[in-house]
Amino acid sequence: MENIISKEEFLYTQIAERLESQIENNILKTGDKLLSLRALSKEQGISISTAFKAYIELENKGFIEARPKSGYFVRYNATKLSKVSGTPKTESSFENTGVDEMLRMVHQTLSQKGTVKLSRATPSAELIPSAKLSKAMMEAIRKSPASCTEYEEIQGNITLRKQIAKYAFSWNGSITENDVITTQGCMEALVFCLKAVTEPGDTVAIESPTYFGIFNVMKSLGLKVLEIPTDPEQGADLEYLEKAIEKIPVKACLFVPNYSNPVGSLMPDHRKKQLVALLAKHQIPLIEDDIYGEMYFGKTRPKTCKSFDKEGLVMLCSSVSKTLAPGYRVGWCIAGRFLDQILSIKLTHSVSSATPTQVAIGLFFETGRYDLHMRKLRKALHTQCLRYIQAISEYFPADTKVSRPQGGYVLWIEMNAKVNAFDLFQRAMKENVSIAPGQIFSTDARFTHYIRISFGAPYSAVIDESLVKLGKLIKSLSS
Repeated sequence: MENIISKEEFLYTQIAERLESQIENNILKTGDKLLSLRALSKEQGISISTAFKAYIELENKGFIEARPKSGYFVRYNATKLSKVSGTPKTESSFENTGVDEMLRMVHQTLSQKGTVKLSRATPSAELIPSAKLSKAMMEAIRKSPASCTEYEEIQGNITLRKQIAKYAFSWNGSITENDVITTQGCMEALVFCLKAVTEPGDTVAIESPTYFGIFNVMKSLGLKVLEIPTDPEQGADLEYLEKAIEKIPVKACLFVPNYSNPVGSLMPDHRKKQLVALLAKHQIPLIEDDIYGEMYFGKTRPKTCKSFDKEGLVMLCSSVSKTLAPGYRVGWCIAGRFLDQILSIKLTHSVSSATPTQVAIGLFFETGRYDLHMRKLRKALHTQCLRYIQAISEYFPADTKVSRPQGGYVLWIEMNAKVNAFDLFQRAMKENVSIAPGQIFSTDARFTHYIRISFGAPYSAVIDESLVKLGKLIKSLSS
């Protein structure tokens, strides 16, 4: 079967991980020579082929390099770049362009041909199993009595909902298909949840910085935004939130606890539990955007806030847009006590979700293809993340700080305070390189010297050249 891991793969992965840990902890330092393949084979009691695979794995990740006739040497320098700092104090700077106009300009770059889109936080086409998806779509249509032309039931395709309930086991979820509502992508799920628990004029707490699409949603629903400072490692500042709740009538929270966009933070489990308890105390609903939860680099999937929800106040939203098929627009929410309200909103808003894509994704899950794809995707993203960080450490100024995400798609980069991120964006576009300036990730453009770069595309000569260009531009703007 295709999902069985061979003994050899297990061995080389284990050895590569141990060496990776030594390099990251600076036990093996940049420039150190590693054992020869024959010596590693003898020391570990493995075949030379397995030793070679372990070194290739580390080389692909940018940890080591092979030197002709000399052997393998440590290349990675994890300590050269400082970790990015937390949310800065408000330093609003619109210059001559407002956030809405900046957003419009960034969105325009996503459709421009010939541009290297480091601003796009989605999987590269090379990472999507298009042929297998097409096969699942044809199979879905062939097996359907009406060739998927009829309306689905309001709550969503039953096979897909069963599979989502099954996958919830990985984050300690205990749900059934009756707890799941399908939607047209994660954003629609977020909108439905917000409509279920708020009215125009209400205040919703969100992370800062956060994905710019959230601001547009809040604006369209007539909601006020309370921005909660976010640490790149710990996530939202819960102490700040607790104090704010005592002073401001917060109607709901919308957070991304697992690999948030743009900072890539992973809220520790004890903090998730603390957040759920805090909101339960005040009976405040939490809308949990878990769209990046499956893209972890470690051995196990992180838990969700929903894992600790005992009162049904947490509404978990997700989709396959970031993991499998952005264009299929297949999403869902696990609605808790708000299921009836959200079903009513869905009925009014869209009647039902698209039948063919739901059935196809349900089959893709059911046949085990999704598991196989995700193992490959997680491995690719981890490798790409390390390669991008390594390049940034080589090409960007020494005072650059960068996040260290444990999953997801993006790097949050802090530059010299002299560098205006939107100015850098405009100059980079003249070099056919698109980035996301920090100003678009808050309502008041406060992140003036931060940028977000996606590592969704496999590292290549084109990516390398683009990062070289960016490094030169940043140096010129910071001098």
